[in-house]
Amino acid sequence: MAYVITEACIGVKDKSCVAVCPVDCIHENVVTDENGNDYDMLFINPDECIDCGLCEPECPVTAIFADSDVPKQYEHYIKLGASAFK
Repeated sequence: MAYVITEACIGVKDKSCVAVCPVDCIHENVVTDENGNDYDMLFINPDECIDCGLCEPECPVTAIFADSDVPKQYEHYIKLGASAFK
């Protein structure tokens, strides 16, 4: 399991989550999806995330979820987040 940042981060990029991440796996990036939509936000590298959960309560806009708990309407952020690190 890894954590995923979703839509509420777009335009906010608060970075409180970055400060508490013990493995520095949260990074700012712009990712373009298969439809040409740009997402300028923070992303969690799923290969580096150690699933500690420290980032989730720090997010002021409730944009961070465990990948198994991502609300249905935001599930595409799982794939989008992984693509930010390829």
